[in-house]
Amino acid sequence: MQAVVKTPRIEINIKGDIPDRLLSILEEEFGNDVQISDEDNDTVDIFQTNWYRDIKSKIIPGDTLRIYRQNHNMTQAELGRKLGNIPRQHISNMERGIRTISLKNARKLAAIFGVSPEKFI
Repeated sequence: MQAVVKTPRIEINIKGDIPDRLLSILEEEFGNDVQISDEDNDTVDIFQTNWYRDIKSKIIPGDTLRIYRQNHNMTQAELGRKLGNIPRQHISNMERGIRTISLKNARKLAAIFGVSPEKFI
C-alpha cells in the first residue's frame, strides 16, 4: 500500500503496511490531497539486478533439473524410468553436479518438461 500527500510545500510518501490510525490522521489533516494506492509504481526488472546475476552464477544444471522434477511432483526413480530406466542414483548424481547431464539426456528432459534443452546444459 502507498499513501501520497502533496501540498505546495509538503510531500509525504509512505510505503508498506500503513497503520489505519496514521491514514486517518493524514486524511483528517490533508483531506482530499491524500492519495492511497495499492500498486507499487517502482518496478524493477529482476533479471537486471545484481541479486539475480549472483544467484544465476551459482545455479548448476542439476539445480534446474531438481526444480523441474519437484515442480512436476516426480521422484528421482520416476524420472529415471521416463529417461529410459536410468538408475535413481544417476538422477541424484546429476542433480548434485557429480554427473554431467549429456546432450541426449538434456533433450529427453526437455521433452518431458516441455522446455528448451539448454536449461539442462
